[in-house]
Amino acid sequence: MLVFKYISYHFLKYFFIILTSLILFAVGFEYTATVGELVSSANLLVIFLVYKTFFAIDMLVPISLVLAMISTKVFLIRSNALVSFYSLGYSKVQVLNPFVIVSVLVTLIYITLHASSSFAKANEFANNIKSNSEYLSPSRDLFFSYKDKFVYFSKLLPLQSKAEGIRVFSVDKGSLKEVIVAKSAIYEDEFWHIKDADVITKPNNLGYDSLGITLKNNQDLKLLEGFRPKMLDQVYEGKVNFTIGDAIEALLILQDHNVNIQSIKGALYKIFIYPFFAPCLVVIIFFFVPISSRSINISIFSFGAIIATLMIWGVMFMLSEFAKNKTIPVEIGIILPVLILFIIALRQWRKYRLCN
Repeated sequence: MLVFKYISYHFLKYFFIILTSLILFAVGFEYTATVGELVSSANLLVIFLVYKTFFAIDMLVPISLVLAMISTKVFLIRSNALVSFYSLGYSKVQVLNPFVIVSVLVTLIYITLHASSSFAKANEFANNIKSNSEYLSPSRDLFFSYKDKFVYFSKLLPLQSKAEGIRVFSVDKGSLKEVIVAKSAIYEDEFWHIKDADVITKPNNLGYDSLGITLKNNQDLKLLEGFRPKMLDQVYEGKVNFTIGDAIEALLILQDHNVNIQSIKGALYKIFIYPFFAPCLVVIIFFFVPISSRSINISIFSFGAIIATLMIWGVMFMLSEFAKNKTIPVEIGIILPVLILFIIALRQWRKYRLCN
């Protein structure tokens, strides 16, 4: 237990040092590039930097775990603590356990942070501040289908739960049956409410004996059950910064409505599966680190391990971006690389567990 606390303490210490350093570098670089554009408002600049800090945490926590393991292992080697642990009868797997347990716990905490919109959508909010001087800008010209209807919103205001410039087209067997025209709609009680709408109806058969197209005014219409403003903003404008709750709700609602849900699945995979590449890399690299500095030059090995870690992280990030942009299937871009790393890590762990 004493060894577990000792290793865990130094692992967390190096993790926070590395994470803080990387965040300061990333946010500082962003500050120098943006301060001129936001110089007129100190409040906006502070909020912008806070959201950029959240985004940096989102990006850098997994890689910081791996770099912290390398740093901790080097510290244990140079202080001869690692040799002492093995001399006392501890196996490699027992020394590895603190790294795995702490990294998995940190990863789980990291995943739960995505339940907050301020964390999950931090980069989107920061970019909105930079472009529009507000953290949540309206979406424009949304056109989407829902059940047997096609819906157009000229402007969507997620914060106010309001839409402007409404057009709703009802289609039956490929033929336009009805058009609803309204200036605005408000989302309340799980429905979009239109208080003043013009309903244009086309008869089934246009002929000399038909009544022709009719126009009537309706003072209370309810449409699009369950389509919350933020969900519309994300799904139909192609945004992929979902919170956990938004992604699950969107998946449950849209999977039966002929809507492409690959971006939603990709968001869930990136939240729940992608971060676990860090514990897998911790296990894989751990067994390649030498026991003593006498067997290999630790500085050269550390440099090589860091470069290899960054390359693997870069490849995985590139694949996840391809998946996000629908260039490749999300299963190949996100799940497959993590699965490969998990299999390699499991093989390494079983090999050394049997040896001990």
